[in-house]
Amino acid sequence: MAYATTNPYTGETLQTFPEATDAAVEAAITAAHGAFQHWRHATFAERAKVMHAAAEILRQQTDDYAKLLTLEMGKLISEARAEVALSADILDYYAVNAERLLQAENLPVADKAEGEAMLVHEPLGVLLAIEPWNFPYYQIARIIAPQLSAGNTMLLKHASNVPQCASAFETLMLEAGLPKGAFTNLFATRSQVEMILNDPRVHGVALTGSEGAGAIIAAQAGKALKKSAMELGGADAFVVLADADLEKTVKWAVFGRHWNGGQVCVSSKRMIIVDAVYDAFLENYKTGVAGLKAGDPFDPQTTLAPLSSQAAADEIKQKIAEAVAHGATATEVGPPVPNQGAFVQPTILTDLADDNPARYWEFFGPVSMLFRARDEDDAIRIANDTPFGLGGSIFTRDTKRGVEVARRIETGMVFINHPTMVKADLPFGGVKRSGYGRELLGLGIKEFVNHKLIDVVDIDAPF
Repeated sequence: MAYATTNPYTGETLQTFPEATDAAVEAAITAAHGAFQHWRHATFAERAKVMHAAAEILRQQTDDYAKLLTLEMGKLISEARAEVALSADILDYYAVNAERLLQAENLPVADKAEGEAMLVHEPLGVLLAIEPWNFPYYQIARIIAPQLSAGNTMLLKHASNVPQCASAFETLMLEAGLPKGAFTNLFATRSQVEMILNDPRVHGVALTGSEGAGAIIAAQAGKALKKSAMELGGADAFVVLADADLEKTVKWAVFGRHWNGGQVCVSSKRMIIVDAVYDAFLENYKTGVAGLKAGDPFDPQTTLAPLSSQAAADEIKQKIAEAVAHGATATEVGPPVPNQGAFVQPTILTDLADDNPARYWEFFGPVSMLFRARDEDDAIRIANDTPFGLGGSIFTRDTKRGVEVARRIETGMVFINHPTMVKADLPFGGVKRSGYGRELLGLGIKEFVNHKLIDVVDIDAPF
């Protein structure tokens, strides 16, 4: 696991970073535990001041932070700026709402002998965050903003290809006034992650990443009896019903599948179209995808980014070949992508029979799987025929009907007439092999707190 900045567009490795020593990891845990002893007693106003300050710095220095995203993982510069803004919004959200979300709750009791019961929410201590490269700042913000606001302290093990983004966020929080040790980035190894989880001063782990990584970390956390939250892979269904506004639906489909280069756990990977409009959708979708322009992600005219690395591009190409070997039809769309950079030609996979294992894979790149459904019920069947259950969307002019269909989709999130949306004030999470737990809102801030019962009982209460 080499921590390095390698530009996905040029292929040039610009900087490498040494892995953390065991002594450095031990020192970080000690510092985080020490910081927790003070930070846990900070007022919500004091914590909010830090969150607001960090948000303000991000907004004032948007271009500087955005450039690092584009440099390290190839994100379009426009999308990079949007990610910086979203991260600032999340920090501000918890600055404003943390105290309300964690206020003590008076419990109604059936018998006066039970006393006056309340539920209070207290921080656990040091937590570990393991985050992926596809949204280097947002992934950090959506875990540290709620958990620092709750009074916990954080250690970060980020993806090895975005080390400068990880370091930049640590610097950001210090500049915003967070006590030293309360949030530390570590260029940790896999063995050091297990060492961290086994330390009694560490009380939980949140991971966003692949289901394989999640299974390993969840097992290690379980063995150590530590709380874990897992945000894993997805193969979101994009369901198109017969009455959908086809022109607008196709535009959302092109965006929903190709933003961030198609490297999004909640992008529209499986397009399920009822038979009545399938052919028209397919032709219009091909035209829409063909209009994407692949190129330098720093160029404002570019609309299709390279993948995060050449290895990632090679893996996608191999998976396309395997899908075809199992009987699928692969149709490359649009003008040829540049030879320079970790690009994959936008590809549509059709004819994915029930026995083709590719229909159950997650393609993390500009590859669209299209399924022809007989009718609405068949579309729902196909949508639920997946090991994943993260997000999804339904397109229909009848929004009431769309909500009824959404209730039958087995995922953590469903959007009507929009691809899966990511906002500071909407919860995020899934079911099945997409993981467990939720991030953002009150659900997120309460994932790693002690829900403590305090009950004041009359000493003369009967036994």
